[in-house]
Amino acid sequence: MSCRRSRSGLLLALLLAPLILSARPFSVLVYNVENLFDADGEAAYDDYQPDRYGQRQFETKLRNIASVVAHLDDGRGPDVILFQEIEVDRTPDRAPSAAESLQRALAERGVAGYTVILGGDVATERHEAGNLRAIQCVTFSRFPVREVRRHRTRLARNILEVTLEVDGARVHIFNNHWKSGAGDPGMEKVRRENAAVLRARLDEILKADPHADIILGGDFNSQYNQNRRYAQTMPETALNGVLRSQGNELVIRGPQRDLYNLWFELPEAERGSDVFRDEWGTLMQMIISRGLYDFRGVQYVDNSFAVVKVAGLNATPEGRPVRWTNEGPAGAGFSDHFPILARFTTVPDGRADRWIMLTRPSETDEGPARAVRAPRAAVDLAAAIPLAQVGSVDRLRDGSFTGKPIAVEGRLAGGERLAVEALGETWDVWVPDPALRAELRRRWRAGEKIAFVGQLGRYKGRWQFVIEQKEWVSR
Repeated sequence: MSCRRSRSGLLLALLLAPLILSARPFSVLVYNVENLFDADGEAAYDDYQPDRYGQRQFETKLRNIASVVAHLDDGRGPDVILFQEIEVDRTPDRAPSAAESLQRALAERGVAGYTVILGGDVATERHEAGNLRAIQCVTFSRFPVREVRRHRTRLARNILEVTLEVDGARVHIFNNHWKSGAGDPGMEKVRRENAAVLRARLDEILKADPHADIILGGDFNSQYNQNRRYAQTMPETALNGVLRSQGNELVIRGPQRDLYNLWFELPEAERGSDVFRDEWGTLMQMIISRGLYDFRGVQYVDNSFAVVKVAGLNATPEGRPVRWTNEGPAGAGFSDHFPILARFTTVPDGRADRWIMLTRPSETDEGPARAVRAPRAAVDLAAAIPLAQVGSVDRLRDGSFTGKPIAVEGRLAGGERLAVEALGETWDVWVPDPALRAELRRRWRAGEKIAFVGQLGRYKGRWQFVIEQKEWVSR
C-alpha cells in the first residue's frame, strides 16, 4: 500500500514538474525617492540650486537609494521598480540625467539589467498653474517592454503606462503621481480628474479583457481609506470613488468591482508609508486587478505585500522614514516615503475560470475612519543646545546642528511669517500643529522676547526652527 502511494506520488510530481519549472516569480517595488535631482545646476526647485545642492549630495542620495533597493531579493533587487519624483532633465545634452545616474548607481551595487522608461514630462512645459514640470515618474524593468503610453493629467505628472511581457504573459503597469494635498478638498477635485484619466484607460483594457493583469502603483497622494478618513469634507474621492479602489478581496471575482488595494493585506496598525502631523499616511499605493487572482498569465502571491522599512537603514529608531536633507557636507537620508513591495508569479494553466486560494482575505470595503498615530522620538528639553553656546551663524548652518533641538531666545520679528531675531539674523519659526500655531500668533507680539526649543532645519532654502509641541514654548 505504501509502495503504491509512493509511486503515485512520484508520478504526480513528474507531471507537475514542468508546470512548476515554468513559473516565473518576480517582485514589484514602488518608491518615491523625494526629489532625486542631478547636480547640473539647472533645477526647477529652489532646494536643488548649486548653492544648496551639489555633486556630493547627489552621489550620497544615489548611494542611499541604491542601498535600499539592493537590500531586496538577496541583493538582486526587484525586477520592476516604479519610481516617483525623479527630475525632468533640463540639460539633456550635458551631464547624465538623474534617471541615468540612478541606473548607474544601482548597477554599481549589482542591481542591473533594467530598461528605463521615462514618464515623458517635458522640462519646457508648464502645468496649468504656470509651474514648470520639474519631476516625473520613471519605470525600471528587466522584462521586455511591449508598449508604452503616457497619459497627461491636470496639475500632476504624466501617468506612465508600460506593458511588459513576463514569461510569455502580458502585464500592464501604471506608474502614478497624482496632485498633492491628501487632506485638501480643493486638491481632491484635481485628483478626481487625475483618477478619471486612469479609470478611463482601465475601462478600455478591461472591456477588451475582463481578466487583464494590471498593477497600479505610485504616489496617489490619497489615503487608502480616503472616503472614510475625510468623509466630512470629501463626499466623493479620487481613489475610492472615481478609481474604485477598495478592500474586499473576494468581490473582485465578480463583475462589479475589478480592483483590490493591497494595503488591506496588512493589520490596520501596520498601514503606513509616510508621516504627517504624527499620523501615518498611505500615499503610496499598489492596487491590482482581478486578473491577478486567476490561473492565467500573472498571479499575485497572497499576503506578499510589505512596507520596505529597514531599521538602521531608511527607518529611524521609532520606525519613521529617514527623510532626505541637503544639509551637511554631503547631505544625508533617504526619503519621506517608505517604498512598498509585492510579489507575483506567472502561472501556466491558462485558466481564467479558477481563483487562487486566499488566507485571511479582507472583506471590508473602505477601512477605518481613524488615522494611526506614528511614534515620536522623545526630546529631552533640558538637553537642548542653547543658541548662545553655538556662537556663530556659520557654525549653526554647517550641518552639525540640523535636526537637533536648540534652545532659542530672541525677539519676535514683524511680518506675516512667524520668525525670531537671534544671532543678528531672522529665522523662520514653523509650528506644524495648526492649533498651536494659531495660539502663538495670538500670544506673541512683534518685538517681544520669546523663548522656545526648536529643531533646526531648512525649507525651500529658508532656515527655520520647528516647534513640535506646546511644551517646547517657554515664553
